[in-house]
Amino acid sequence: MASKLNFFKSSDEKTTPAYGQDDGIERGVSYSSENGRVDDDGEGEGEGPDDLHRGMKPRQLNMMAIAGAIGTGLIIGTGTSLKLGPGSLLIGYLIMGIIVYIVMVALGEMGAWLPHKKSFSGYATRFVDPAFGFATGWNYFFKYVIVLPNNLTATGIILQYWRPDINVSVWITVFGVAIIAVNLIHVAFFGEAEFWMSLIKALVIVMLILLCFIIALGGGPNHVRTGFRFWRDPGAFAQYSASAGDDKVVIQGATGRFLGVWACMVQATFAYLGTELVGVAFGETPNPRKNVPRAVNQTLMRIVFFYIGGILVLGMAVKYTDPLLGSVKKTSGLASPFVIAAKNAGINKLDDAVNGLLLIFTISAANSDIYLASRTLWALAKDGQAPAIMNKTNKRGVPIPAVILSSLFIVLGYMNATKGSSTVFGYFVSLVTVFGALNWVAILVSYLFMIKAMKVQGVPREAMPYRNILLPWGAPIALFLTILVIIFNGYGAFFPHFQVDKFVTSYIGIPVFLINIGWWKVFKKTKRVRPEDADLVTGRRTF
Repeated sequence: MASKLNFFKSSDEKTTPAYGQDDGIERGVSYSSENGRVDDDGEGEGEGPDDLHRGMKPRQLNMMAIAGAIGTGLIIGTGTSLKLGPGSLLIGYLIMGIIVYIVMVALGEMGAWLPHKKSFSGYATRFVDPAFGFATGWNYFFKYVIVLPNNLTATGIILQYWRPDINVSVWITVFGVAIIAVNLIHVAFFGEAEFWMSLIKALVIVMLILLCFIIALGGGPNHVRTGFRFWRDPGAFAQYSASAGDDKVVIQGATGRFLGVWACMVQATFAYLGTELVGVAFGETPNPRKNVPRAVNQTLMRIVFFYIGGILVLGMAVKYTDPLLGSVKKTSGLASPFVIAAKNAGINKLDDAVNGLLLIFTISAANSDIYLASRTLWALAKDGQAPAIMNKTNKRGVPIPAVILSSLFIVLGYMNATKGSSTVFGYFVSLVTVFGALNWVAILVSYLFMIKAMKVQGVPREAMPYRNILLPWGAPIALFLTILVIIFNGYGAFFPHFQVDKFVTSYIGIPVFLINIGWWKVFKKTKRVRPEDADLVTGRRTF
C-alpha cells in the first residue's frame, strides 16, 4: 500500500509529494495527462495535438446548466403523469430532483478538482475500472445517437402541424444538415447556438409557469380562481391504472396510490435525463475551478423553479381527471397540460404558439445529441476504448471523425417512413432510455471510489476547491434510489397482464451495460483500480 505521506502517483509512475508539501506546482496551474503541457486553468491555450479546446464561454455553460437539458418531457410528458394526481407528480419530481442535484454536485466536485476532457466516463476508468469506463462511455454514446434521429423526427412531426403535405423525411434532412454544420464549427459557435436556444427555452418555461399561476389565481378570461381546489376535488393522489389492449386494471387503496407516486418518479427520471450535459462540456470550459461549481449550483435553480415550480402550478390549474390529458399524440403542443390549462380558462390559440416554440426544444435537443455523442466517442478513443481515429481533432479542436460518425445515425430517422418500422424504432428508443439512469449510477460510483481513494491516500476534503454539504453522505442514498428506479421502472409490464415487449424495452439496457463491462474485462484483462493506486494528481488544481 502506498504511503499516506507520498500518495500521489502520476501516469508515468513518478511520485509527487503529499498534500500540504511543496509539490513544485504553481498555484492555479494544472497538468494534462494527454499532452504533458501546462494549462493555466484553461485561460491560455495549453492544448496539444488532437485535443479539445477550452472554447466554451462561461455564460454559455451557465445557460446550458439552467435550461440546456429541458425538453418536451416537462412541457408535454407531464400531461400523462398528472393523471396520477398532483400530489403524486410533486412527490415524484421532488425525490428525483434531489437525486439529480446530488449527481450533479458529485460531478461538480470531481470536475472542479480534477478536470479533464474525457467526460465522466474518464472518471469511471480512472477511479473504478477501465471496463466500467468502457461500458459507461459506450452506453452514453449509444443513448444519444439513438435519441438523435428521434428528436429530428419529432421536429418534422411538429412542422406537419402546419404543413401535413411535406414528408417528415424532408425535415429530418434539412435540420440534420443544419445541426451537423453547427457541430463542425468551433465549439464556441455550438455554445453560442445552445446559449440562445436555452435562453428561449427558459423564457418559454417561465411564460407557461406564470400563465398557469395567473390562471390558478383567477386571472384567466373565465375569472375562475382554482387555487389548490383540485388537490381536494378530485384529490391529490389517483389510483394507479394500467391497460394493455382491451384489458384494464385499477389498483385500489394505498397500494394504488403508492404505485402512482412510483410511476411519477419513473417519468420524472426521464424528464431529468440530460442534466449531466454540462459535465461533458466541462472539458471545453475555461477556468473549471470557477465555472464548474457555478454551473452545477445553477442546476439547483433549474430543478426548483422550472421543474418543481412548473409541476406545482400545473396541479393548481388542471385537475387530474381532465379528459384532455393524454388524449393527444405526444409530439404536439395540443398535448401540453399547460395548453390544456389555458384552453380551460378560455385562452385560445396558445396551442399554435406552443407548437412553434416546441421546435426550439427538439432542435436544441438534436444539436446537443451530436455534441454529447461525439465528445463521448472522442473521450473513449483517448482512453483506447474506441478506434484511434476518433480522437483526432482539427486545428479548432473539433473532433471531426467523431462528429461525422455520430451524425450518420440521423439516417435511422428515415425508418419512420412506414408505420411498421416506426413501431420498431419506437421500441428501439425506449430500449436505450434506461441508459440515462445507468449513467447517473456511473457518476455516483466513480465519485464514491474517488472519495475512498482520498481517504486511503490521506487527502482531506479541504483540498477540493468545491465542496457541497450534501456530499459525500448523500451519494450512497442517491445511488441506492437510482438503482431502485432502474430495477422497478418496468413494473407496468406486469399490469394488467405480462407484456413481453414492454418488459424487454424496460430492462434490456441493464444486461447490455453489464455485458459491456464483462466483455472489456475479459478482452483487456482489466483490474479494479485499488484506492491506494488511484490517480489523484493528473490535472489536479492546487491552491
